Amino acid sequence: HKEAIRRERISQSLHKMSAQGKEEKKGEATNEVYEEKVVNDEYKIWKKNAPFLYDIVMTHALEWPSLTVEWLPDKVTHKDKDYSVQRLILGTHTSDNELNHLMFAEVRLPLPDTEIDARKYEEKQGYGGYSGVSGRLEIVQKINHPGEVNRARHMPQNANIIATKTASASVLLFDKTKHPSKPQKSGVSNPDLKLEGHKKEGYGISWSPLSEGHLLSGSDDGLVCFWDIQGNTKPGNNSVNATSIFEKHSDVVEDVAWNPHHKHLFASCGDDKQLIIWDLRSKQPAKEPIKAHDGEVNCLSFNPFSEYLFVTGSADKTVALWDTRNLSAKIHSLESHREQIFNVAWCPDQEPILASCGADRRVNVWDLSKIGRSQTPEDAEDGPPELLFVHGGHTDKISDFSWNKNEEWMIASVADNNILQIWQPTDNICTDDEPQNAETKP
Repeated sequence: HKEAIRRERISQSLHKMSAQGKEEKKGEATNEVYEEKVVNDEYKIWKKNAPFLYDIVMTHALEWPSLTVEWLPDKVTHKDKDYSVQRLILGTHTSDNELNHLMFAEVRLPLPDTEIDARKYEEKQGYGGYSGVSGRLEIVQKINHPGEVNRARHMPQNANIIATKTASASVLLFDKTKHPSKPQKSGVSNPDLKLEGHKKEGYGISWSPLSEGHLLSGSDDGLVCFWDIQGNTKPGNNSVNATSIFEKHSDVVEDVAWNPHHKHLFASCGDDKQLIIWDLRSKQPAKEPIKAHDGEVNCLSFNPFSEYLFVTGSADKTVALWDTRNLSAKIHSLESHREQIFNVAWCPDQEPILASCGADRRVNVWDLSKIGRSQTPEDAEDGPPELLFVHGGHTDKISDFSWNKNEEWMIASVADNNILQIWQPTDNICTDDEPQNAETKP
């Protein structure tokens, strides 16, 4: 394992070489070629290390890039099978006027006691990984969608109801049980509900975990829209106007999120660098808006265990930790990403654990309980003590990721080059409670 960590250091040094190389070499084309070589070299090092760093890695090449990924909550096992079947929500971002789809995938994941040869990397028909013969992914349902799927999220109280952010201003709702497994050849999209209120497209979307049918959306028009779809639909009319619209941002609203501990409280963030806490019962912010970052604020997430903690991720390459009781200053800044951050999310079953992804082709896993621990200079070169794990399996920008609530430490992530990866770090990395001179930090 020490050797794997050393190789990871080589990967980090390659990036430094890339930065130096860009300064030394002239011409944009030359830089692109050099950068591509560095990316490929980093990937080769990651692939060589993977058997020591992961219990499971699955790589699947999708037909088109997906800007969104989310695990559905169900898990099915069979007595005579050595795997479970779980599901993912995906989307497409096509080109050349090809049809787009909201998609559902079934994933066969090896059960914990399944024997896996960690040193045998399988590659077959767009699939690769260290997950044993039982690990596989199959797209089982496609639903026609108007333009790319910017984001797709299921309703917590009914996982068959999916809300999507589209290339238009409308937010669409699909009941997957009312659509066939294969899309209509006409390409016509028939959402079960169209939610109106926005003037432009966007990415931010959030279902309330406490109030069924309560949905938030943020878009490029600077608005936050709220819909209560319970009882507000009329027979023969599949269009619903926003129940409330919140206006305070002066630029694009990148993300919205409910506070999972208070059914009326939520937050929004955007390109105006502002963070705003809202109360559903008032059209005005519940607290004075704050400048959260030096760059655009792209994402936010509330801690599922603590009612006060939340994080924001920014184009300034940092993740900020906040306490809603005192927004005058951030608690801590998580710093290791080399490019802007696209998404942040807390681990569903470990209070101090969260992850972030971004344009630097990395998913970073953080452990807040390790903030402030002493480090040797050598350890410090690998990042701050709270940086628990770096997933380096992608070779392009990572659009989205999702924690699996049924499997501890398992994440699915999607990148701009069509690649979906499902991965789970080894137990000794995740459960390391030893001091800094432990095996994971040689």
